[in-house]
Amino acid sequence: EALIKAWKLTKQVLIVSAMVLIDDHKNQDKLGYGDGIITARNTFQKYYEQEELKSYIDQVLNVDSIPIDLGIFFVFKDEKQGQNFRASRLKTRLSTPRINSKNQKFVDYEEQLIPLMNFMSDRGRLPVRGEIAEEADLIAEFGSFRRAFRVIMQATNSVEWDQITDKRRQDLLVYLALSKFGNRPKFSQLAEVVRNDIKALFGSYNQACILADLMLFSLGDSELISKCCKNSSIGYKFSNSLLVHVSVVAKLDPLLRLYEGCANRTIGRLNEATIIKFHTKLPIISYLFYPDFDTEAHPVLHTSMHINLRDLSVSYQSYTNEYNPPILHRKDALVTPDYPDYEKFAKLTQQEEDRGLLNDLKSIQNRINWLKCLEENCTEIKGHRVYWQTNVDPYRLKILKSAHATRKRERKKQLNQE
Repeated sequence: EALIKAWKLTKQVLIVSAMVLIDDHKNQDKLGYGDGIITARNTFQKYYEQEELKSYIDQVLNVDSIPIDLGIFFVFKDEKQGQNFRASRLKTRLSTPRINSKNQKFVDYEEQLIPLMNFMSDRGRLPVRGEIAEEADLIAEFGSFRRAFRVIMQATNSVEWDQITDKRRQDLLVYLALSKFGNRPKFSQLAEVVRNDIKALFGSYNQACILADLMLFSLGDSELISKCCKNSSIGYKFSNSLLVHVSVVAKLDPLLRLYEGCANRTIGRLNEATIIKFHTKLPIISYLFYPDFDTEAHPVLHTSMHINLRDLSVSYQSYTNEYNPPILHRKDALVTPDYPDYEKFAKLTQQEEDRGLLNDLKSIQNRINWLKCLEENCTEIKGHRVYWQTNVDPYRLKILKSAHATRKRERKKQLNQE
């Protein structure tokens, strides 16, 4: 009744929130009872499974709600707005190609051409009539958008424009593939700008849906997912997993984007997640929260959420009271070179490699063993820099410095050979 009344009052979007039942083995102050829990204060609280809550909202309101976080869903009154929101969440952020050579015609009309460049970067296609405010001036001067874009092409790299178009095509395929899990919208239910995108990038809605379905079907091949993880040029690879920072998800192979999207669309991504872990042996996506990722050299894991895509079960674990929590190494491998602190992360990793600190990563995955490793190597870390300890045995320090110098020489020799 509350949900229905709230929906009647909704003008644009309704945000629905409820307590969600999660598998948290460390939480000992709650006792399971029926479809909820009895708290430490002896009160009863109804808990939903994440998927149960979505189904409840969808059935009561006859909608396709959008999971935003654990126990939080958006429901749009206007279906087109909802589809726009879904598509926007899967849209890659891309930069407009740089101007390499300013020919005289581009210089003369640069102010008029910039809006066209921005539109092309945003949509991966040329506009149709009525889509940009500067249309009248462009048509009057050049006769058509296509002719105006030819002038832009003379001053920029055509390959970069092709890459933008390809990326926008991938964004739409991922969006359409994920829409198969709910009620895939009819072409008429999409916003006009999205309909124009599909016509320009795929020719027809039917063709786009066929390609999206083939892409979705390929997710059933676990070997293919594993291969995508192993061949990824982005992220840090372990024997059975691939770890990436949330900022680079849109840059991954489209199949991996879709794989993570399956968890994200149905259950919802942990809102504060820093790292996403793709498991290659099991159909599991993990969201890991490192609150000090940018500021700490080796941030401590705060919470983790694991989603099993086979049965959509969710397990959750907090490490806030953990005596020996997991920590993170090689942060530079988790991001891309355009990340704000990439250079700082990369220099730290290189310094640690030169000291031999990362030779056995399995043994230093937790904080206590890492501190022990630093002590054994007479090393301390301040900020994102590595220093020698001063209050140690001089002879031992001399041996360690000699080994460090040897590793640096070998690395330099290897770089010169490459």
